[in-house]
Amino acid sequence: MENLNLPWEEAIRKVLEEAEFPMHYEEITKRIIELKLRSSLGATPASTVNARITFSIKKYGDSSPYTRVLSETGRGFYSLRNKPERTNVPGQKKTGPPVPVDEPLEIIIQAFGMYWKRDQIDWEGKNSCKILGNQKNADVQVDCGKQKGIYLLYDGREVIYVGRSVDRPIGVRLFEHTKDRHGSRWDRFSWFGLLPVSENGDLEEKKEFEKIQLGTLIAAFESILIESLETPQNRKGGDNLEVREFIQVPDPEINKKTLMAAVGRL
Repeated sequence: MENLNLPWEEAIRKVLEEAEFPMHYEEITKRIIELKLRSSLGATPASTVNARITFSIKKYGDSSPYTRVLSETGRGFYSLRNKPERTNVPGQKKTGPPVPVDEPLEIIIQAFGMYWKRDQIDWEGKNSCKILGNQKNADVQVDCGKQKGIYLLYDGREVIYVGRSVDRPIGVRLFEHTKDRHGSRWDRFSWFGLLPVSENGDLEEKKEFEKIQLGTLIAAFESILIESLETPQNRKGGDNLEVREFIQVPDPEINKKTLMAAVGRL
């Protein structure tokens, strides 16, 4: 079956039309991929699906083809507005008026990566480096070193340092830690970024944070702690963070240098 490469909105509607019950936007994304409705998924496919739906609800209100469904299992569930008979799912209820597009955590934690390897990065730049990653099922790599936010350094599984990146990107801060007193002590790192990632992999570097509610901040802090500490009693990860996780991609320069060194020894 060939990829149809339908517009995002058309692909989303097709999946929801066939759905028996409301679906989480991550499941909608998986179904789009399974049905090969798009050949290009961009850098953040699940976030793109969520953004397209919530934008429609915010802009068109009752005229939007989508409706948000509240669930005891969390946020992010949607159904088609013209299929009310399929939205009465146990543990779920339809909302009233459309709620604001920004949900907790989407305002603050935009992307993150866990236990990335130091030796998969080429640190020989002048003052920075590329820290490459991509999301599951995405076809665009992102330079996550340009993110700003919070990071943790590990010696094995032990956290030895927690830092913040405000005036300098995370990639610069990590590069500095290869030269300072922590240089020989860490081999992995995790990071939590505040800058949104676009569909083509660019970062919105001038992201502004306004009117953040206390509950949103608390939920974000909780999610960072759950993900970074891996507490055994928290069976699920931080709220809605799984669709914002990036997986590390080794810097191609590492393989090039390894190959050149091997050739040089011949």
